[in-house]
Amino acid sequence: MSGVGQQSAQKTFYLETFGCQMNVHDSEKVVGTLVQEGYRRVESVEQADLILYNTCSIRDKAEQKVFHRLADYKKLEAQGKKFGVLGCVAQQEGEKIFERAPHVSLVCGSASYTKLPEMLVQLERAPLAAGNSEDRASGFDLPASGSRTADAGSLVRITGLDDRQTEKCFETEFTARTNPHRGYITIIEGCDKFCAYCVVPFTRGKERSRTSESVLAEARQMADLGYTEIQLLGQNVNSYRDLSGKKSFAELLAAVGEIAGVRRVRFTTSHPRDFGRDIVEAIDAVPTLCDHVHLPVQSGSTRVLDAMQRLYTRDQYLERIGWMQGAKREISITTDVIVGFPGETEQDFRETLSLLDEVGYDGVFSFKYSARPNTPALTLEDAIPEEEKSRRLEELMARQREIQIARYKKYIGTQYEVMVEGYNEARSQWIGRTSQNKTLNFTVESGADPRVGAYVPVLVTRSFPNSLVGEMSSLGQ
Repeated sequence: MSGVGQQSAQKTFYLETFGCQMNVHDSEKVVGTLVQEGYRRVESVEQADLILYNTCSIRDKAEQKVFHRLADYKKLEAQGKKFGVLGCVAQQEGEKIFERAPHVSLVCGSASYTKLPEMLVQLERAPLAAGNSEDRASGFDLPASGSRTADAGSLVRITGLDDRQTEKCFETEFTARTNPHRGYITIIEGCDKFCAYCVVPFTRGKERSRTSESVLAEARQMADLGYTEIQLLGQNVNSYRDLSGKKSFAELLAAVGEIAGVRRVRFTTSHPRDFGRDIVEAIDAVPTLCDHVHLPVQSGSTRVLDAMQRLYTRDQYLERIGWMQGAKREISITTDVIVGFPGETEQDFRETLSLLDEVGYDGVFSFKYSARPNTPALTLEDAIPEEEKSRRLEELMARQREIQIARYKKYIGTQYEVMVEGYNEARSQWIGRTSQNKTLNFTVESGADPRVGAYVPVLVTRSFPNSLVGEMSSLGQ
């Protein structure tokens, strides 16, 4: 174990995660790294010596939530606690975070997580806020590029900020997975698409993929440990390019699905530009690949898609939808939509509504456009008033609700295999999820007690706009 682990076996940390599944999985790897370095995770900020926030900057509210949390807990600084900001907001704001939250000692972007052990060493040497001038470190550079330490009065400020040129992926054998049955594997990090509204290329760096061998080795290890569901992750997961040149994304999907012990394989998020017919063919050919695709469209208007720099047209997007709707298996399709992008006319918005009708999505994650730092959309004119954005969002959500009510009703009377995720005592129902990623809550016969992680057959008896309800009469495996 490294020096910091030996010096601080009793050191404790608290980590709160904001944002997407990529952030959740990054946190699992960060937790594993800290535990390996001799830290112990605790469940409250009051118990922790080190308080960390893994942040998201996709939308302004997520970003502001982090700074509000930092402000709320500033009072704990007097107790000798240290604070760190990780992830996308860290990379986006950099050393400005120290100005907004002077009690923060560590700022580390996701592309710099490989340097965490070295940064922890520096953090251990940093003086407490209450220390006197003789306790203050002079500040010195870390060996790893992109990380440095600076003396700022009573607090040493440690930064790990990589630019877009980084080639490293955050791979570690010490991942602290939070679910014993379902696990994530990041296969590609970063983004090269530069959508006009999106800050991710600036906070996550350029696209960099792992080798298929390393991905498959991790998947086999997970299967050996009893994981039955694996989800492959990436900002644009289907933009994966095997560094060893051995497998396409579709071939990698199939290979993971053929590993003994794996019962379900999911992937997110796909970019329409790189979504190929071979992905649909793989889903048809390999039963363990889940029959669900999340394919963000953002707008139904080709004109707006061009302004968004999405790299496809409405017709090209619908071509990909056609591939899925023509598959042998019924593939559930979900998407993301942004309303109120600068210059979006009422006609553009109507085209988005018509796309919902044409595709018949099983789920839509819809958002109002919010300006993000450094993005090209900041220079666009014809900003949509906030009240108009809200009106469009409400209308879109109402339309999609009607679509889902009709779509979910058709599942009544059908039997599905669900993975048991837990038990809702308030409703006296078990919580399950289908391979199409639909929530299917169910009751069981008296005396039956399915275990979490099991796969059981459930007959659908009722439907709601966002979930299904059913009954299980016999236990599955």
